[in-house]
Amino acid sequence: MPQAIVTGSDSGIGRATAVALAEDGFDVGITWHSDQAGAEETAEEVRGLGRRAEVEHLDLEALPDAVAGIDRLIERLGGVDVLVANSGTGTSERAVDLDYKDWRRVLSVDLDGAFLCLQRAARRMIDQARGGRLIAVTSVHEHQPRVGAAPYDAAKGGLGLLMKTLALELGEYGITANAVAPGEIATPMTGQTDEAGSHLTDDSWRRP
Repeated sequence: MPQAIVTGSDSGIGRATAVALAEDGFDVGITWHSDQAGAEETAEEVRGLGRRAEVEHLDLEALPDAVAGIDRLIERLGGVDVLVANSGTGTSERAVDLDYKDWRRVLSVDLDGAFLCLQRAARRMIDQARGGRLIAVTSVHEHQPRVGAAPYDAAKGGLGLLMKTLALELGEYGITANAVAPGEIATPMTGQTDEAGSHLTDDSWRRP
C-alpha cells in the first residue's frame, strides 16, 4: 500500500489532507506539535477508513534534531510516497516591532522545518526508485503580503521558490514538487471558526 506523511495534521488543512489520502488508499503518518489529542482524532478517522495511521510528535522549533521524527514515521510506515509539508506558525507584530527570536521561530517552522522534512522524504523516495510526490502548503500570502506577518510572508514566499527548485532537481527521479497556496482556514492557529462564515449563502461569496 502507498504511504503518505502529513505534517501538522492534528487539525484544519492537515487533518483534511490526511483523511483524503486515506480515502484514496494511503497509509498515513500524522504529526502534531501541541495538540496530541487532535492528532489521535485524525488517526482514528484514517483507521476508520481501513487504513493504517502512525502518529509522531514534531517540534520544528527544535531543528535539526526534530526531523528525526520524519525518519521514524517512514520506517514505521515502511516507506513514503507522498510528503505534505503543512506545519506552520506565524506572528501578528509589524516588522519594526518584531523581536529577532520571533522572526527566527517562524522561519524555523515555516521554512527551515519544511525544507528538512521535504529533504528527508526526497532522499527516501530516491532510494525507493518509484517516484513520489512532495507538496508544500504555502499561503495566499506567498503572493499577497499581509501587515503584521513579515516572517510568515517571507517564509511562505521562500517555500514556494524552494518547491520550484525541488521540482527542477528531482524530476529525473520521477518525483514531483508542488506548492498549494490556500487562503485563511478556520483553525486554532488562525483563531477563526467555521461559524464565522455561516451567514454566507452558497453563492454569495461570488458576487462583487
